[in-house]
Amino acid sequence: MLDTPIARIENLRVEFETKDGTVVGVEDVSFEINAGETVCIVGESGSGKSVASLSLMRLVEYGGGTIAGGRLLFDRNGGGEMDLAQTDQGLMRSIRGNEIGMIFQEPMTALNPVFTIGRQLSEGLQVHRGMDRKQARARALDLLREVRIPEPERRLDQYPHELSGGMRQRVVIAMALACKPRLLIADEPTTALDVTIQAEILALIDRLKRETGTAVVFITHDMAVVAQVADRVVVMFRGNKVEEGPVEQIFEAPTHDYTRALLAAVPKLGEMRGKAYPEPMRLLGSDAHEIVPIKGHDERLLHVSGLTTRFPVKGGFLRRTVANVHAVEDLSFDLDRGRTLSLVGESGCGKSTAGRSILRLVEPMAGHVVLGGTDIMALKGRDLRRARVDMQMIFQDPFASLNPQMKLADQVSEPMRNYGLATKSEMEDRVAMLFDRVELPRSFLRRFPHELSGGQRQRVAIARALALNPKLIVSDEAVSALDVSVQAQVLNLMLELQVDLGLSYLFISHDMAVVERVSHDVGVMYLGRIVERGPRAAVFENPQHPYTQALLTAVPIADPRQRKAEKDLNFKPIPSPIHPVDYEPEPPVYKEVDPGHFVLTSESGY
Repeated sequence: MLDTPIARIENLRVEFETKDGTVVGVEDVSFEINAGETVCIVGESGSGKSVASLSLMRLVEYGGGTIAGGRLLFDRNGGGEMDLAQTDQGLMRSIRGNEIGMIFQEPMTALNPVFTIGRQLSEGLQVHRGMDRKQARARALDLLREVRIPEPERRLDQYPHELSGGMRQRVVIAMALACKPRLLIADEPTTALDVTIQAEILALIDRLKRETGTAVVFITHDMAVVAQVADRVVVMFRGNKVEEGPVEQIFEAPTHDYTRALLAAVPKLGEMRGKAYPEPMRLLGSDAHEIVPIKGHDERLLHVSGLTTRFPVKGGFLRRTVANVHAVEDLSFDLDRGRTLSLVGESGCGKSTAGRSILRLVEPMAGHVVLGGTDIMALKGRDLRRARVDMQMIFQDPFASLNPQMKLADQVSEPMRNYGLATKSEMEDRVAMLFDRVELPRSFLRRFPHELSGGQRQRVAIARALALNPKLIVSDEAVSALDVSVQAQVLNLMLELQVDLGLSYLFISHDMAVVERVSHDVGVMYLGRIVERGPRAAVFENPQHPYTQALLTAVPIADPRQRKAEKDLNFKPIPSPIHPVDYEPEPPVYKEVDPGHFVLTSESGY
């Protein structure tokens, strides 16, 4: 590690002008980043951690912010130290992406929807590194391999909407690493990634840091990730730095009350082990006096059998179907009223497609979906629309699922308005009540989505899903964008609603600690199939399938003294889910290893 800091932030103050007056995003923050060092900035959503990083890139002005005070000193490669706060945007363009790389939190907003992945990866290399098109494409291919994207040659010619959320995030990471920057700012880079790829990406960033001396500013709310990668930790709260220190000190002897509360809220894998109740429990927070197990009911709500969803791959002069992507293959499970079934697996394994297929947002090729005695597959038009009152979805990316031109109050009341279920005054009261339930101030009712942080937007999406009092909620990575304290609140909220309203959840997630916390039953997905399914305790405490065992091994531990080395991560590359048109996979065969605990025996593929 060198003595000269690559970047120093001194007394930074950032202000935003809103309809309600000036809002201070960052009040007075100072810290430095040395070469070959990872500084993690942690804090709740809205604490100013992303604003501090956007200021260093001078992108905060494009989001309506103003750097009202302080210095942003950056040691350029051979160019000496300069204050980025005073630098003109022309020079900043040559620094951005070249000397300072940034991995953004929401990949769909960081990627251009009209350009191919290959073009977007090549652009920075051609501009900053002077490569020709062929050299840039070869380097882009290497980058996709480094971030472990399956079939990288095909991906280069695809568009962002053709990739899963986790794959898009890996493309954004590849773009940030393309020019081997001196300083890498990673804003929640692994939020949308599942544990196996997260473990590899963290190892990749760590290796890059060691080999090239790159300094890394890592912004995250995941304390387990902090424990894996940080050298130093900066804790932020309401625009101010409240604590800074080496990672071991922050975890083992935190001095500020906020840091202690943050660490107490971290869900830990294995904390449900040996509990008196096999069910999830509400009121597990620090202020809980009573633990209430959520048993659910024996009444069947959702029955899924043989669900198969494939996407055609077009090719040739006539755009004929030349192959199929087998996204979901022969999926079967049951879900009882008031219970939670979690689907876990790597990005691209088909778990989100399964959730969308059940709601018929994606049209399945075959299978049966019966919700509360109604055959969803047989419904058309108006009948299907009416059935959707009982089933709602919370999407992975709140920025994409909220309308940027509508006020939040209108967005939450829109489902009730569409179905004519309430008068205007009833809607206003219900929307205000929903905002209270998801812990958002009522002053936010007049705001637009871009005026909120990522975690706050996700809470709006949860409030909107609850507006119609549904029986089933398909939660697609609903808490992955939330910081730990808010995540603990939202999970407790979801469990409370489950008890109060008898809700059933199909909980799609890659966060194994969260899944363990909320699930009654767990299904592990791999290449469109469930490879292991059973009660939560059975799957987590006695994993039988090699893929389930690999997933649980990859989960980061919130202890800096138990870091995982790259050599421990021996994941096999995921085979392609694309098969010729005439390919028909053999039907799955399951073995019951314990009562209700099933493991796939045929065509395991792992």
